[in-house]
Amino acid sequence: MTLRKIRPATALSRAALVGSGLLIGSGLLAGCQHDSGRQPASVPKSSSAPHGYVEGAEETAEQQPRLVLADAGTGAVGVLDLITEDITPLKRTDGVRGLRADGRFAYLRTGSATHVVDTGTWMVDHGDHVHYYRAGIRDVGPIGAADTARIHSDPAVTAVSSARGAGELFDRKRLESGTVPRGRALPGTDGGAIVPYKEHLLVASAGAGRDTVEVRDRDGARVVTLEEPCAEARGEAVTRRGAVFGCADGALLVSEDKGTFGAEKIVYGEDVSGSDRAVDFRHRAGSTTLAARSGAEAVWILDVTDRAWTRIRTGPVVAANTAGEGAPLLALGRDGALSAYDIATGKRTVRKELLTKEAASGTASPVIEIDTTRAYINDAAAKKVYEIDYNDRLRLARTFPLGFAPTYMVETGR
Repeated sequence: MTLRKIRPATALSRAALVGSGLLIGSGLLAGCQHDSGRQPASVPKSSSAPHGYVEGAEETAEQQPRLVLADAGTGAVGVLDLITEDITPLKRTDGVRGLRADGRFAYLRTGSATHVVDTGTWMVDHGDHVHYYRAGIRDVGPIGAADTARIHSDPAVTAVSSARGAGELFDRKRLESGTVPRGRALPGTDGGAIVPYKEHLLVASAGAGRDTVEVRDRDGARVVTLEEPCAEARGEAVTRRGAVFGCADGALLVSEDKGTFGAEKIVYGEDVSGSDRAVDFRHRAGSTTLAARSGAEAVWILDVTDRAWTRIRTGPVVAANTAGEGAPLLALGRDGALSAYDIATGKRTVRKELLTKEAASGTASPVIEIDTTRAYINDAAAKKVYEIDYNDRLRLARTFPLGFAPTYMVETGR
């Protein structure tokens, strides 16, 4: 048993949090069962700026994962560093209704705005090598959209899709500097997803009779409308092999080669009802294997590399995810048990009692965040987060008791 510290916001973030009512003293983190397998690793500093240098950030030799946790009831928000096991409490955000992340930033949606948190950890993928960074954690501030539906980013822009109006683009560099820039509306994107990809914007149309994906430039001007349709587009993800959009008949894979964009349909291969469609893709960053719930009692696996769907009958499930590339499918059942499935055979290989039935099937639905070695599951009822070693028969590696309910959870640093 180790005693873990509640660490206030770093010097970088104090200025943004003055007068914000930090949650110091609320008992955010009490202690844990320790088995991390993670150690800090810094890259030696050079007197001259090395390749990959980022001012104000420390480059490290390995991923620096952090969890952003939000309590829908009390408004408590904290960032848990999975390397140091410290937690940084942030400004209380009342009325949180959703939480999303884009690798570095977390976005807390409320009834009046979407609040941006810089978690201070991210990676830059250059294809043949990756840079990992860590910096201070800070509350950046609110952006205008209260009805945020989806958020996707690349190094230049953050695209915020609205559930009811036109989407907006925000200057990513301004967010990285700690300020919220004025959003720029993108006409003709009402209700549709906007995905920055290959220095362009992919815009999926929404609504009856609209089934196209457009490629636009950074100014919003249409470059081309992809010939392959995507009826009733819902759900999207970016992988190493292209951007994926969920369609009524399967998925649309959009790729780019030397400035030319193309699209390929990956069909289900069977009749699939609307309720059984894949509409919320989950995956490990960098993986080309996606998981999505299919109705109430199954999970879809989309192998982007092989252009193939597999439907695994799991029984009633509330959350699912996979690290891909030979890793199992992880599915959390409505009974609170976590199960691992062999994706190739569809057979369950191990089952572990984890949450209570009430916690798994309540209003605060848990999620499964996953990286290269561990998975994380939030238990709002028990005010805990569990770290699972999915390569060791779902061994419980660490338990993080909290002083608040982690209704929502996302992982950053990837």
